Amino acid sequence: MTVDDYLDSAPEPQRSTLRQLRAMLSSILPDAEEAMSYGVPAFKIRGKAVAGYAYATHHCSYFPHSGSVIEQVGPELLEGYDWAKGTLRFPVDEAPDEALVRRLVEIRLAMLEG
Repeated sequence: MTVDDYLDSAPEPQRSTLRQLRAMLSSILPDAEEAMSYGVPAFKIRGKAVAGYAYATHHCSYFPHSGSVIEQVGPELLEGYDWAKGTLRFPVDEAPDEALVRRLVEIRLAMLEG
């Protein structure tokens, strides 16, 4: 399954929301490779997953591919989101805030460089 196959199989409004997130991540990570990782779309740098996403019936998810990324984000950026160690959940019809996504990506990239 390709990233496009995955998105094409998603119901609405999840499909449109994840396409928004994909466009956002493409602009934040212009040199990243898009691939499937653990069964969901992901953006990879030098073969390492930086950001992934998925849909479910009642929410969509962002995966930072590390259990210590989300806890490093300031609480003001996480306000209003349901999250756990390795997952940020957001509404099926509203992509996460770009400032939050940028911060999650920055933290993950710093981890990969360190």
